[in-house]
Amino acid sequence: MGLFGRKNDTTTVTAPAPAPAAIDPALAALTGDYTIDPSHSTIGFVARHAMVTNVKGSFRDVSGTLHLDGTDPSRSTASIDVRMDSIDTGNADRDGHLKSADFFKTEEFPEMTFRTTKAEALGGDDYRVTGELTILGTTRPLSVDLEFNGSAKDPFGNERVGFEGKAEILRSQWGLTWNAALETGGVLVSDKIKLNFDISAIKAAS
Repeated sequence: MGLFGRKNDTTTVTAPAPAPAAIDPALAALTGDYTIDPSHSTIGFVARHAMVTNVKGSFRDVSGTLHLDGTDPSRSTASIDVRMDSIDTGNADRDGHLKSADFFKTEEFPEMTFRTTKAEALGGDDYRVTGELTILGTTRPLSVDLEFNGSAKDPFGNERVGFEGKAEILRSQWGLTWNAALETGGVLVSDKIKLNFDISAIKAAS
């Protein structure tokens, strides 16, 4: 006798498969290939300077492509290229130092690249992409948290999407190790760098 007075048997009862999640038609319509619009996109960074303040900068020359899959975000991809000599911190002397052999060695390594290897939906408008960031010829994994800002058709008939995102890296892991000691203790430039992304991309014609 089995539990509750019933006979044991070997019959296997298979629970019905859960119904697939409904696909949002608005998201499904976003599926396609996109080109990043450099005039409306920014890749920026923030570094701690002299232990007490932040220096902000950005790269003015950014290009790349996105493939969005609105029915299955995990199949979305991104490819971004950044010209390192387009760095702009609002100070020409500092920009020159950042382009030099102490930092980015822009003549030898003219580009920074990011290629996604994974994308996932976190819920709502939040997503995370993981990929490979290459600086100074060194490639390491990086995850970027993104917020989808929406889609719209601009006055010129272009279908656009927008994302903003953030991430943090330790620059030393990419070979960016230059620094100077402070008399009061600490160093001139932080190892931790905050990255921020504002991306506007235009959908390719069907």
